[in-house]
Formats: sequence, structure tokens, C-alpha cells
Amino acid sequence: MLQSLASNSCVRLIQSNTSTWYFFFLVLGYVLYLIFGAVVFSSVELPYEDLLRQDLRNVKRQFLQENECLSEERLEEFLEKALEASNYGVSVLNNATANWNWDFTSALFFASTVLSTTGYGHTVPLSDGGKAFCIIYSVIGIPFTLLFLTAVVQRIMVYVTRGPVTYIHTRWGFSKQLVALVHALVLGLVTASCFFFIPAAAFSSLEDDWNFLESFYFCFISLSTIGLGDYVPGEGYNQKFRQLYKIGITFYLMLGLIAMLVVLETFCELQELKQFRKMFYLKKEKAEDRVHIIDHEHLSFSSVSDQAASLREDKLNEPFMDVPPVTYSASDFSSLNR
Repeated sequence: MLQSLASNSCVRLIQSNTSTWYFFFLVLGYVLYLIFGAVVFSSVELPYEDLLRQDLRNVKRQFLQENECLSEERLEEFLEKALEASNYGVSVLNNATANWNWDFTSALFFASTVLSTTGYGHTVPLSDGGKAFCIIYSVIGIPFTLLFLTAVVQRIMVYVTRGPVTYIHTRWGFSKQLVALVHALVLGLVTASCFFFIPAAAFSSLEDDWNFLESFYFCFISLSTIGLGDYVPGEGYNQKFRQLYKIGITFYLMLGLIAMLVVLETFCELQELKQFRKMFYLKKEKAEDRVHIIDHEHLSFSSVSDQAASLREDKLNEPFMDVPPVTYSASDFSSLNR
């Protein structure tokens, strides 16, 4: 008996906290996914890092052997200065000195990466004034960009997603959920083709050292606002029409970001994903709603009680029915005497 009561109480506890258990498994799955990514990246990239370190040490040793007049300390000092300048986007190579990092087109490209939170990191402010202005510019510009993107995506959704889905549903009578799912898949394929595959092919032909995989990698890292900065277009020393190329890349990044947000919003409006997201949400019931429900139930119970009481009073106060008098005939008495 006690075991059955305990099991029933455990079942009720689990059922009453279903969203909490779902959220717990969500957090656990996310942590495990982070660990899985760390294990894979470490196992894949660590051997390449070791090879690069060995090659760098061999090149340094060979350079010191060929230049005995140069001490290792002076070489370390020079390399430290060169790497520090490289972190600020300035290179000591002769074929890279012709490109300025802070002309208007480069500054426009930098501003777009700051406002879109992509942040490649290949170009950073050098002065204290530039760093302070970057902070103020970002504090104002990032919320402004979010407002701008939200307004643009909301208007595009009306004509690209909600309008076509509603038209097909009402015109041909297909299920709205099915139409929305097919539309989301088609929109995702079109967006991937227009903003990933085609630009990747273009970048692989415009950039000398990029293949198709590296170009596709740049498109994905950029439009997902990860912005690692290991691949940045338009930085080659022999890049033709560099300023026009930078402006085109800036517009591509903004349009691609809008397209990505439209696709994400389209998928988020799918009924299946809405139901899936609700599994992890905390179901809160406001105090005023509970008071309203209690008052409503109290009023309903009172009204039912009043109705029942009035019915009982009506039955008690209902006048007796008139019963017609019973009459007997002489034949009835004669039959009884027999």
C-alpha cells in the first residue's frame, strides 16, 4: 500500500514538473554537445598545430644558422613587434603595404562587421580615441541594427512567407502546416543557393588562394555572425577594384544576414517547432489569473447552488394538483356484494 502511494506521488511529481525535466535534459544535452565539439576539434586540429610548431622552429633554426651575425634575442624582439603589428592589421611584408586598413571603404566594411556583431578581428582600432568611439558606436549601433533588422524582416515575412502560405492554403485547400513546412524547405534551399553556393563559387574565382570549400566556409562563418577572421576577402596585394569589391562585400553581408533571419523566422513559425519549444518553457500562471479563475469558479458554483435552491423552493411552493372526485355507480356496489 505504501509503495503504491509512493509510486503514485512520484508519478504526480514528475508530471507536474514536466517542463523542468525537459529543461534539465536540454541543459545536459547542450553541455554534452559542447564537450563533443571540444573533443572533435582537439583531436582534429591538435596534430596540425604540432606540425606547424615544428616547421616554425625548423625555419627559425635554419635562419639563425644562415645569419650568425643576428642573435636569437634580436630576432625574437623583431618577431614580437611584427606579430603585434599584425594583430592590428598591419603587415611588414612588402606586398601588403599598399593596402590601407582605414580608408573609407575599409572603414565602412569594419563598421558593418561591428554593427552586425560579425567582428572578423583582422582590423581593430589602433588609438585610444578609436577604441572609445568603437564602444560608444557599438552601444548605440547594435540595438539600432537589431531594430532595423527586425523591422525589415517583419515586412519581408508578410510577402515572402505568410502571404504565399495563406494563399496556397485558401486557394487549393492544402493543409496549412504542410504548406508552411514545404515553403520553409524551399525557402531554405533558395537562400542557401543564392547566399552560399553561388557566392562561394564567385569568391573562389576572385580570391587567388581560396578554393570552393574555403569560400563556402567564409560565407557560412560570416552570415552566421561567427566571424573568425581567418578568411577575409579583398586583402590580397593584387586585388583589382579593391574599394568597389569591399563595398560589394558589405552589401552582400547585410543582405545575407537579412535572408538568414527571414529563413530562421520562417522555420520558427512552424507549428511543430512551436510545440517543441514549448516543451522547455516555464509554465507560469499569474496571480491575478489565479484569482480570476477562483472567482469565476466561485461564481459558477454559487450560481449553480442558487439555481438548485430556487428549483427546490419552486417544487415546495408548487400548488397541489386538483384530483377529480371518485364516483361509484350502483353496479359497482352490486359487484362488490357478490
